[in-house]
Amino acid sequence: MSCGHHRADTIATLSTATVTEMGFYSTHIVPRFIDKALGTPAMQEGRDAVAAGLSGTVLEIGFGSGLNIASYPPEIELVYAVEPALTARKIAVPRIAASPIPIQYAGLRGETIALEDNSCDGALCTFTLCTIPGVEQALAELRRVLKPGGKFHFLEHGLAPDTKTQTWQRRLDPLEKRLADGCHLTRDPVELVKAAGFELEFVHSEYTKGPKPWVFMTFAQAINPA
Repeated sequence: MSCGHHRADTIATLSTATVTEMGFYSTHIVPRFIDKALGTPAMQEGRDAVAAGLSGTVLEIGFGSGLNIASYPPEIELVYAVEPALTARKIAVPRIAASPIPIQYAGLRGETIALEDNSCDGALCTFTLCTIPGVEQALAELRRVLKPGGKFHFLEHGLAPDTKTQTWQRRLDPLEKRLADGCHLTRDPVELVKAAGFELEFVHSEYTKGPKPWVFMTFAQAINPA
């Protein structure tokens, strides 16, 4: 065998091993890390605030491991959950079982939601718009299933307002996407929601504790216009 063929075979073997390792990391490690990192008391306060005011039938995209369940107000009657990570779904099992509000899965990905048009009274997402590959399509789907006048509440991290932090976010974005399974530091959740046709009713953004590229948070409420 020539040196060229040997080198090509070696590269192919290493590439396959890397993909396998990253697949294990994305499938099994990242969901558990997110469950711990985003399940702190401080994060729970944010979840309580963003879920408040929702009622009736609610769609939650990026349901994850069910960390929002404890924050659902009693006015919610049914939650349709969308979540692609099977490990996160497994972690969510006892939380779903203990929930006084029924929860049903309505698909794996936000880009394709298995619900009828105008079937939900409200929608919720937390730390999700940063990661969905087809985020524009997911927001279009969300609008499709949300009744006219329905509320969309979201809590997201994203693009910071100051140039220095933005510069660091752009530098770190490739690494962030690799380590956090597709998460972007440079998406602007407010602009994404506005571009999808929602009308913003309330927006509050601020830096929270932590490294600035990761902690510019936005809590907002939007309405699906008729």
